[in-house]
Amino acid sequence: MNRILVAAAALLLWSAVSSAGNPGHPQSDDPYRWLEDGDAPAVVRWTKAQNAATRKVLDAVPGRAALAEQFGRLFAIGSLGAPVSRAHGAGHGGAAKQKSGAKARRYFYTRRDGAQNQAVLYVREGLHGADRALVDVNQERADGTRALDWWFPSEDGARVAYGTSDDGSEESVLRVRDVETGRDLEDRIPRTRACSLAWMPDGSGFYYTRYPQPGEVPRGEEAYHRAVFAHRLGDDPARDRKLFGEGRDRTDWPGVDLSPDGRWLAIGVSQGWTKSEIHLLDTHGDGPPRPIATGEDARFEVIQTLDDRLFVLTTSGAPRGRIVAVDPAHPARADWRELVPEGDDVIDSVAYFHGGLAVSSLHDAAARLRLVDDAGRHAREVPLPGLGVMTALTAARDVPELFYGLSRFLAPTAVFEVHPGAAPKSTVWRALAAPIDTAAFEVERAMVTSRDGTKLPLFVAHKKGLPRDGTRPALLTGYGGFDVNMLPAWTPSVIPFLERGGTYALAVLRGGGEYGESWHRAGMLGNKQNVFDDFLAAASWLVAEKVTSPARLAISGGSNGGLLVGAALTQRPDLFRAVVCNVPLLDMLRYHLFRLAQLWIPEYGSPDDPVAARWLRAYSPYQQVRDGVKYPAVYLHTAASDTRVDPMHARKMAARLQAATASGLPVLLSVESQAGHGQGKPLAKVIAELVDQWSFLFTELGVSPERNTP
Repeated sequence: MNRILVAAAALLLWSAVSSAGNPGHPQSDDPYRWLEDGDAPAVVRWTKAQNAATRKVLDAVPGRAALAEQFGRLFAIGSLGAPVSRAHGAGHGGAAKQKSGAKARRYFYTRRDGAQNQAVLYVREGLHGADRALVDVNQERADGTRALDWWFPSEDGARVAYGTSDDGSEESVLRVRDVETGRDLEDRIPRTRACSLAWMPDGSGFYYTRYPQPGEVPRGEEAYHRAVFAHRLGDDPARDRKLFGEGRDRTDWPGVDLSPDGRWLAIGVSQGWTKSEIHLLDTHGDGPPRPIATGEDARFEVIQTLDDRLFVLTTSGAPRGRIVAVDPAHPARADWRELVPEGDDVIDSVAYFHGGLAVSSLHDAAARLRLVDDAGRHAREVPLPGLGVMTALTAARDVPELFYGLSRFLAPTAVFEVHPGAAPKSTVWRALAAPIDTAAFEVERAMVTSRDGTKLPLFVAHKKGLPRDGTRPALLTGYGGFDVNMLPAWTPSVIPFLERGGTYALAVLRGGGEYGESWHRAGMLGNKQNVFDDFLAAASWLVAEKVTSPARLAISGGSNGGLLVGAALTQRPDLFRAVVCNVPLLDMLRYHLFRLAQLWIPEYGSPDDPVAARWLRAYSPYQQVRDGVKYPAVYLHTAASDTRVDPMHARKMAARLQAATASGLPVLLSVESQAGHGQGKPLAKVIAELVDQWSFLFTELGVSPERNTP
């Protein structure tokens, strides 16, 4: 079926589904408020009709089977994490005994192979020993809808605490596995979403974070009130002692780290994306946690807690980050010692290894790695194998051991072992093989000028020698929020598009963390419009440079990136042909009323605040849709099990656009029933969603899935 017939079929279907199930008179200011309740029978019927209409359109696109087969080959290389090691059998006080590294060590890491839906946690005896599958959730659910969310090995490597969740919900259940036998203990702790956990030195229990059970807090607040507890193996979790969280703001997000001797429990508390605190509990005493970094609009991140020092990464007085050492027995700010001052590069992550710190930073949006000793001296550069993105940085505090993962746009993850010394070097520990001819493509970086004169990087990938005549298809993406870095990492989902003559562009926008906290703040709260201006400037550059034209330019984004493309399509509908909008926020006047969204008020502002409401209304995509405007073709994808962003955003936006657009181009909605925000999604679902999205994009951009040129 050609593109015109596909669009016509969609429009005929919408006449039937756009009003199906509307239970009464619409509210004058929000005619689709009724679509917010996903469990209401009328909404269920409406959603089912929308899904059916979308399937009728997308399933008719030719070449889907070939596209699915190509994605299968691209993703069959799997995924790879960096290892975390423990001195096996060290037990209580073992860390001190193992400084020589003489005894055997166990290495834990995750890997997904071939068509496996989920990554498997492996353990190996010794750095180059044989792997043994320790936790394989693929064996627990054949459809791949159970995910391994997180894992923490005990200090002696004898046990691993891990969390699993189903259907993309991220609502983890904590379990404990004996490494030797491969069997779980009796302990089960629910409500441990995104758990932070620190094992007690003797392995008898751990400190951890969890959320309240229904009934423990006011109804509707179960997704908040995260707190720190202590658990002894074999005890009833309902009786675990709460150590931190009582009387705190319900949106606080605490995490834990414990010194090797078990005395000092450091509790880092995130309060939005620009502010955090550190509290310190002396577990050998009987007093409450003591605040050591509070009351400042800056971030404080605990890197490592030792018996006599805390290493802290902070933006206090340093928007690009600096590292300080804190004596837990004398933690007054006047006694803090700066180890690594703020530099020209943004400190991205830090890991402590015995005797030193590994400092990963961003230099012009590319990874850089340096080593310093634990006094901040003797800086040494670790040569990296080309420009890329750091995917992981792991170390052991009892031995001088360090690993990092590196990815590049045309090269998947490779994990390297670092050999510290006067001239540190890297050797490949394990790597994924690129399933493409990398020499056939090129990546360039342009600097784009935004509306207010700000310069921003734009990474552009395409076939070598591709003409710039304004006739070629292009896809632009970005994020611009929450201090998240958007860097040119391995992106297999765009390879079929590149092979067919398309151009993929990644914009580095304000609101991210690529240039430090000042860059982040320039794109949050009342400055959010800067993010959209940056993105529109990148799109305009692609047109002005004849990389593409508005008739062949598409944009895509997810979550906060879904908000980005939603704002772009309502502010400049003439600039794009097609939009893919995944798990998006779109109704910014009501976002805070659903799911976890109150956690995001420090980033966006609260609609209940009259000042914030004005800037939110000015860009909120749902409120900015206008009747009779020729909007681009739009594909909205969301998930019923998404515990972060409520699918009401996509439902309401789809209905509003379908009623308003005068372009004759399709507005499609897909609501997945057994998926969440994206974390832990089985490979089969990932590929199916990619086939749908690229079927939509290829159709709208005039690209044939069955040939290699547009």
